[in-house]
Amino acid sequence: MKQRQWLVTIVSLLLFAVVFSSGKANASTIDLNGGVKNENTYEEYIFLTGVPIKFTGTNKNVVVSVAEKKGQLTETYKLTLTGASGEKLTRQFTYVYDVTNYDQIGQSTATGEVTKYTEKITIGNKTYTLTDYQFSKSAITDKRPASDYFSGNAMARKTYSVKSGRNTDEVTIHIDSRNEGYENFWGATETQITEYEMVFEDGSIGTVKNRVSSSKSRTLNYEENASSLSSFYGGYVVNSTADIISEYDYKLPKKSGTVSLNLKMMPRIERLIVPKFRDLSSHQAKDAIEKLYSLGILEDQSNFFSPNTPMQRYDFTVAIGKAIDLRVLEESTKGKKTPPSIFNDVKRTTKDYGYLASAVNKGVVTGVTPSSFDPHGYLTRQQAAAILVRALGLEGKAPDPGFKTNYRDDAQITDYARDAVYVVSELGLMTGDSVTGNFNPKQNLTRAQASLIMLRFLEYLENDLKQNYRDDILFFD
Repeated sequence: MKQRQWLVTIVSLLLFAVVFSSGKANASTIDLNGGVKNENTYEEYIFLTGVPIKFTGTNKNVVVSVAEKKGQLTETYKLTLTGASGEKLTRQFTYVYDVTNYDQIGQSTATGEVTKYTEKITIGNKTYTLTDYQFSKSAITDKRPASDYFSGNAMARKTYSVKSGRNTDEVTIHIDSRNEGYENFWGATETQITEYEMVFEDGSIGTVKNRVSSSKSRTLNYEENASSLSSFYGGYVVNSTADIISEYDYKLPKKSGTVSLNLKMMPRIERLIVPKFRDLSSHQAKDAIEKLYSLGILEDQSNFFSPNTPMQRYDFTVAIGKAIDLRVLEESTKGKKTPPSIFNDVKRTTKDYGYLASAVNKGVVTGVTPSSFDPHGYLTRQQAAAILVRALGLEGKAPDPGFKTNYRDDAQITDYARDAVYVVSELGLMTGDSVTGNFNPKQNLTRAQASLIMLRFLEYLENDLKQNYRDDILFFD
């Protein structure tokens, strides 16, 4: 089971199919050519003649398949494309990747090479036939509870024979590519930067630099009812969107310039349940609480949320588990004795126990002792900080041991939470008291305060990561 789970992760890494929650639609990067694809169209530019030529095709003309067997992934591309002036392109590649899992540290690597290739391009009176293709690609995935992070490199050399009448020449393309990305329940982004050095028939040299980035996101919007006599004023809608952008900067013997491609997916919408709490009308955390309730992250069967009462450790753990879509695996008990609860003070029959067990197994939360969780105990600020950072897997972003935070009450921060307090402050997930300059690490969080922090956590997963993996790489690389 673990082997297959990691293979699925690597499939996502290599193809980066940007999939909505329905699992039907996708926008994805294809190979190392800088092409863009949505549910209807595929587009890419070719520079073999020394000028950019755009090729397009429909989904019927572009087929990508992936198969896994015994620790290997086989990835196959089949494309039939045309240009605006009658140019034709047919391409078929097969890549094979060996996957190695490092379950003890939550990582996996994949190393691949091309095993089959054919490509033929007809442009005017010239025919370009791929005669040799050398390819090597390797990638690593670090699978954290809230998000998977991945990075890869590829190098390739493609050699084409060029036939024009009775003359035959050669074009060689040297390719150097790297990609980085992440994927979580709320969004995903991959940015790939590829550099091409092209040696043309006459020995002249040109370069092309391609930046391509695919992204998906889920945003929450409020829709107010037009009718004043409705039983509710309005509700939240999840908008799922995906897009892919590609830009080629080229400096070729005949021409220099920039061309770009941009495709978007058809958005998908999902209406959410309507909160009807009666004690939030003027509360500063009203929007945050109602958003989390609509998403099913917070639950309350009554009409009163009690925002100013302390947040309990168990409730916060379950909410974080739901917020990051932490998978709760159902254990088969057929013919087996039911294992005991992981903590003496939490029964296995407790509602949402699976989220607690999964959060503990993935290192997101710990008990107050090895055998006790204190589920009804109140959540402190430093405990919340530790949970958020462990979920993100960003403990290593803190300075070397021995550092001090900038808070006036730095000495009050317990050692286990020091790294976390630093990281949540740097990421803007939590802040200290602007008046006193204190973090107040051992102060209990109210349910309202915890809701505001959790909403900021979701916004980080939705927006901040996308900014870092798309804009920061594309515009500052």
